[in-house]
Amino acid sequence: MNDLKYIVAILLERMSPVNFMASFLIWVMFAILFALWVLDKRIKKEQIYHAVLASIMAWLLSELNNKPTFTLTVPHGSAFPSDHSAIAFGLAVSVWSHHKRLGIAFIVAAILVGLGRVLGNVHYFTDILGGAALGVISVIILEKLHVALQRNDEKSSGVKRKKHRT
Repeated sequence: MNDLKYIVAILLERMSPVNFMASFLIWVMFAILFALWVLDKRIKKEQIYHAVLASIMAWLLSELNNKPTFTLTVPHGSAFPSDHSAIAFGLAVSVWSHHKRLGIAFIVAAILVGLGRVLGNVHYFTDILGGAALGVISVIILEKLHVALQRNDEKSSGVKRKKHRT
């Protein structure tokens, strides 16, 4: 029981609003998206795939472009672009491309993730902008790829499908 009290005390001590925005809000965004898919059924499986793939693609692009930042406040040495911002904005813009109102809430959350990273002295503002740009670029690439694959599928099957946007 003392171990549990110790763990809870450490978690409460480290759970400042800035730490939450910088480290945990991104996971809350994924959890909300998944919960809306399971509970609400307004989110389609294809939209979940787009959001998750955009986030993975943004993360991979940011890893390819990681450049060292020479500062004493950035502990890990490579901060440009921000992986967290790339993932959060990839997720948020993907959601926005399918559901405008819900997407605005996700974009606000992505901005808070970036703000938390800056306030936590983990990134510079330019690192956040670079990550956000990669997130948006990932969504655009996936959207173009999806449309091209859908057109190819329509040509080969002869069946015209509805647009995937709602």
